[in-house]
Formats: sequence, C-alpha cells, structure tokens
Amino acid sequence: MPLARLGQPGHEIPVLHTIDATYDLRSITADLTGSFFDAGGIDLARIAASVGDLPELADAASLRIGAPIATPGKIVCIGLNYRDHAAETGAALPEEPVVFMKDPSTIGGPFDRVMIPRGSTKTDWEVELGIVIGHTARYLDSPDAAAEVIAGYVLSNDVSEREFQLERGGTWDKGKSCETFNPLGPVLVPADEVGDPQSLRLRTWVNGELRQDGSTSSMVFGIHHIVWYLSQFMVLRPGDLINTGTPAGVAGGHPGKPYLRDGDVVELEVERLGRARQRYDQA
Repeated sequence: MPLARLGQPGHEIPVLHTIDATYDLRSITADLTGSFFDAGGIDLARIAASVGDLPELADAASLRIGAPIATPGKIVCIGLNYRDHAAETGAALPEEPVVFMKDPSTIGGPFDRVMIPRGSTKTDWEVELGIVIGHTARYLDSPDAAAEVIAGYVLSNDVSEREFQLERGGTWDKGKSCETFNPLGPVLVPADEVGDPQSLRLRTWVNGELRQDGSTSSMVFGIHHIVWYLSQFMVLRPGDLINTGTPAGVAGGHPGKPYLRDGDVVELEVERLGRARQRYDQA
C-alpha cells in the first residue's frame, strides 16, 4: 500500500493508495513526517484501511501529486556509487562512500517543473533510489541493523549543475542545492513491500530518448551498508532522505554533453516505485 501526498504545495493531503481507491490519512496524521514513521504510522494506516476506518478521497485523481514525504531534516547523498557511472566520469571506484549534503528545500513533486538556474549551462539529471529513514539511527552495530530503521523507498531525481558542482570551487553542494533540484516520488513504498531493493531497475528518458538504464544491483555500496556507514558519522533521524547514487547515462558522462535546456522533458522510473515526469524551464 504505497503512501503519497496530494494537493497544492504547502497544503498536501497524506493518502494511502490501494488497488481500488485512495484513502485520506488525516484522521491518523496531519502529514507524512518523521514523527509519523517513527510512531509506526505505516502499520497504523494499513490497519485502518483494512478495517474500513479511512475515508476515501474522492477527488484524488484531480489533485497535484506532491513529494511523498514532508520536507526532511536533511538529505544525504552518495556519489559515484554505481560502477558504470564512476567509469563514465573517469573516476576511480571509491574505497568508502562519497558523502555530500543537499538542501532539503529542493524537494518537489514528481511532476512539478524544475528550474534551470541562472547562468547554468550544465544542468544534468540523475535517477536514484531514495531511502526514507523511519527510526533514529546512530552508531548502528552492523549493516544488518539498517533494515530496522528504513521506512521505505522513493524515486528521487538528484538534479545537478555540473559546473557549479565541479568547477566553482569543488564544493558539490553548490551544484546540488539549487531551487527545485530534488523532485521526489510519486509514492513512498514501505520497505517490506519493495522486495529486494538491490534488484530494482532504474531508467531515465530525455525528450523521449532513453538515457539511463541500470540496476541497483550495480551499486558499489549497498543500501544497508550506506545506512550503517552514515550512522557512524551523523545521526539519521526519522523522515531523513538518503539519495543512493545514479547509474551511467548522465549528460556529463556522454561524449556530446547533452545538458538540459529550456523546455526539455525528463521522465524517470524506478521499478516498483513508479514513474515521474518533469519539464525544465529557465529561471
């Protein structure tokens, strides 16, 4: 039963999707926040749906689809985490996860427009598997313990401006934190409904042309390892988002460098997590 948020920015309604209907979760929670996940909200929502305690949201199909989680406390990202992506950029495989941060206010809906920053000539796409943290994680004993703190998974687009990221002082955050640079969703799928998260196909199309086609099986550092590793350096709190890296096929790794331009359309898909579509407009 995937979770989502529907409605205009700042006024999203938390919902639960079933095969037959979309149910309003406002009797359980005001929003899909870290507190909701930490309190076992996913299970509470499932139970309420199963016994008929949730009202159906009749106009769900007409509402904007927002990001499937409220703004997190932080977005932590892992760079160069796919073997083929590291190869296309000419980088050596990292011996430890490459970690950087992204401004949480970059999150937007999966079909919202993305703004190409002023002065940008190298705006790029990155389809990624996003991890949503469900319980506080600090100094986890092992990667195996990570499974207990993951609420679910989302489709994430880690939009990047390569000149800002790599040529303007070497601080990756600058090329990752521009306004609208993290479309998310359409849904959050609970971890126990995804199956094996290390066997998910990820794809990206730009103006209808397939650009990325990879699998989470090609990660350098697996999902549980990433969560365990990060917990040794920072406290991961409920509602936090982790972007886990992208497979080969980004504009920066292509010989022709086909960076995004005004009016381009990017479509992204992660197996079992849905599909997103964003138009890019000059700011």
